[in-house]
Amino acid sequence: MKSSTKKYLAVAFTGPSNSGKTTLIIKVSSILQDMGYKVCIVKHDPKDKASLDREGKDSYKFFQTGANVAVVGPTKTTMFKQETSTIEEIIDMFGEFDYLLVEGLKTLPLPRIAIFRDKIENSYFEITDIIATDESIKNIPNGIKRLDLNNPEEIIKWIEQNAKRVK
Repeated sequence: MKSSTKKYLAVAFTGPSNSGKTTLIIKVSSILQDMGYKVCIVKHDPKDKASLDREGKDSYKFFQTGANVAVVGPTKTTMFKQETSTIEEIIDMFGEFDYLLVEGLKTLPLPRIAIFRDKIENSYFEITDIIATDESIKNIPNGIKRLDLNNPEEIIKWIEQNAKRVK
């Protein structure tokens, strides 16, 4: 039985577009939640193109006024802020959790898994602790440790051993 004390472990996932970051995070999150852990996810949107709302809805109209908006329902709360948030503010907003999975945000000092399919991009190595690839990658540079992109349990084991406690 898992402890009632929260773990507050954070890890980041990085890699080129369409490498499988989102798919892997969903798999890892689902497995951890099935194990009874509380998981939070942060997705970086470097071009501010993500939209959680639709034009014409009240929350959209409220946000367009320039105000910060919280939409509270019986099963979820959605927050829209007019300014960026630090990772510390996001962590505080989430409250208690076991795992924080971050997609992107290369500047955060978190243990980082780089995801690659089809080809490796060396530019990620300076911010990467380990890579996760599928069988399409044959030649891995010497000194680079590898996880199996299609084995989320192996990736969770690495996270358990290497994630950073953030609270």
